[in-house]
Amino acid sequence: MNLLLLSNSTQHGRGYLEHALDTVTAFLPSGGRLAFVPYALADHDGYTARVRAALEPAGISVRGVHESADPVDGLAACDAVFIGGGNSFRLLSALYRTGLREAVADAVRGGLPYMGASAGTNMAAPTLRTTNDMPIVCPPSFGTLGLVPFQINPHYLDPDPASTHKGETREERLTEFLEENDVPVLGLREGSWLRVEGGRARVLGARPARLFARGAEPRELPSGTDVSSLLTTVPRFDAPVR
Repeated sequence: MNLLLLSNSTQHGRGYLEHALDTVTAFLPSGGRLAFVPYALADHDGYTARVRAALEPAGISVRGVHESADPVDGLAACDAVFIGGGNSFRLLSALYRTGLREAVADAVRGGLPYMGASAGTNMAAPTLRTTNDMPIVCPPSFGTLGLVPFQINPHYLDPDPASTHKGETREERLTEFLEENDVPVLGLREGSWLRVEGGRARVLGARPARLFARGAEPRELPSGTDVSSLLTTVPRFDAPVR
């Protein structure tokens, strides 16, 4: 498979996808047609227009899958797919409703390049269980696309030592997940991404990632770290993924 999984699409002080634009345009087929999946936000037309404005100057034609009478047909007519960020529960519910959950997974396993950002990166994991989102809707299942066999936590945040907030840190929440499930979680900080090409996976971008695994201390993974071993993960969840 050919995957580009971004932690975020917007970065403070920069335009949409600007922080990773060279990587994105090198990843997407030159002069290609990009199927954009906008369902993580309510305004599908506005979201698609934002992606067009960012990518069409680089010669990439962007079409929202919602613009086709059948979103699955819209996917089939394109050379790559991008699932954008927003609310992961709303996004997953729409993927089930439109038939895109199975269609995207099948197409990507067949070689279609897949780019995700934030919620779209969550979709690449086996389940939605390590997202940061509020469940504003109820999808039929937490089962996502399963393009990689481990979990990802986009927008990973380190604890602020100066904060007086007493709520759980991101690290504590992921530790709780690992108490119930035996599957690694890759925390992607803002400005970082995961690149998967065939059997090779690397952490890239401006910041290191953080890897969580049951029974082990969290590990820092500098940009450029090869994490291909994660692709051989056999995930063990508290209940079967449907």
